[in-house]
Amino acid sequence: MPISPSSSAQAARENVARQLRNLRRNAGLTVAELADACGWHHAKTSRIENARTPPSPTDIRLWCRATDATDRVPDLIDASQQAESLYREWRQRVRTGLAKLQDSYVGRYQATRLLRVYSPVVVPGLLQTQGYAQALLSSSARLHDVPDDAAEAAAARVRRSQVIHEPGHRYVLLIEEAVLRYQLGDAEAMAAQLGHLLTAGALPQVSFGIIPTATRERVIWPRETFNVFDETLVSVELVSAEVNITQPSEIALYLKVFERLRSMAVYGAEARSLIVRAIDALG
Repeated sequence: MPISPSSSAQAARENVARQLRNLRRNAGLTVAELADACGWHHAKTSRIENARTPPSPTDIRLWCRATDATDRVPDLIDASQQAESLYREWRQRVRTGLAKLQDSYVGRYQATRLLRVYSPVVVPGLLQTQGYAQALLSSSARLHDVPDDAAEAAAARVRRSQVIHEPGHRYVLLIEEAVLRYQLGDAEAMAAQLGHLLTAGALPQVSFGIIPTATRERVIWPRETFNVFDETLVSVELVSAEVNITQPSEIALYLKVFERLRSMAVYGAEARSLIVRAIDALG
């Protein structure tokens, strides 16, 4: 069951490119003629029409003027900007600091009634302790070569996590058992994080499941980290970017994957047993 987390963004880009290409063709212009009218090289026209280069608002204005379609400018600029917002590079997202990035998510969490999270590599953000979050965010800052304000960012993440105690929200959180063994920070920070999972997972509004490493005949293999906000948005975390998916058919596919992953998880006493074993392994 292949999933391309960037397919929504690419589809949106291709839609804009197709509209621009149709404008050129309807105007009876060749690629070279359109380029001459806009004052750029013909290769740029081809890149835009093939969705390899996103057009800037100025590009769209020049294109529509050359094709006598200036009335299409507002809609095309809006469509292009929406397409680019679906795929947001992490470097661009964190350039104002990791703490501000954490705060930017607060509204989204508060507006969500049912949040589903699958994380195969780290503890979900809503369940992270200060020490664990700081180690994770500091590593992320070094990876993306941005200022390391991990202490402030970790505090912001913990503040954001208070939404989990507010009424009117439900959380279904899944991790792979390996998450319990991947040590972030020192042993003390990791022990505190695992201890927190023992209590946070017992909250009445939280369903916390762990997919055991020893699961036989998995019905689906580990996937990328993703969050499903109600049934309107899927946010997928890649190494280089966050991809936001809004296309109903793709959201439905992620929900199908999530349910298959959930069917393999253990909960309650069985989940706590796995956590206790991981704590004991820290020595």
